[in-house]
Amino acid sequence: MPEPREPETAHRRRLLVMDVDSTFIEQEVIELIADHAGTREQVAAVTERAMRGELDFAASLRERVATLAGVPASALDDVRASATHTPGARELVAEAHRRGWVVALVSGGFAEVVEPLARALGIDRFRANRLEVSGGRLTGRTTGPVVDRAAKERALRELAAELHVPMADTVAVGDGANDLDMIRAAGIGIAFRAKPVVREQAPYAVDGRLDEVLDVVDAADAAR
Repeated sequence: MPEPREPETAHRRRLLVMDVDSTFIEQEVIELIADHAGTREQVAAVTERAMRGELDFAASLRERVATLAGVPASALDDVRASATHTPGARELVAEAHRRGWVVALVSGGFAEVVEPLARALGIDRFRANRLEVSGGRLTGRTTGPVVDRAAKERALRELAAELHVPMADTVAVGDGANDLDMIRAAGIGIAFRAKPVVREQAPYAVDGRLDEVLDVVDAADAAR
């Protein structure tokens, strides 16, 4: 009788790309910043509609960021301190790295918060929007290209090509409508605690801890 074969996932090199807000972390960063502007309720309502796919993400981002004008840039220190990893996030990243995967964060949020979150867990790559600052205060605008739904899929494909990882070996995880294109494009696309429109269209779904993504990947591999 042949010896049991070690799971293929122990050898396959993958690219794991995750959304950040309400996926990798439990909060929506723009709402944490909006607390300092007194506009959280307004911003949260627009965020919810955008994540359900009812509003164009880029337009909704401009509308929400505009409400942040005048917030001291120093408030971002409080925002970073308030952001908490989703249960299972640390374990998922640690196990992904143990397996030799490359991990990336692709966020419609802001690099000023995403970058330290990524660095803290040794995450290899990230893409996010950047807030414009003038005179030590937010201007209510972003700088550079907006990381929207199309940009997230593009980031997945570009990172896979750069790292020579076949698209079949990519994993994408997110909760909102702006994650759908990358979820569909990935070899394994996973809706995490997702809005109904995402759950309906994603091939896989996880509702508990973030490290349950590993179970989905292993099950998908075993079914091949």
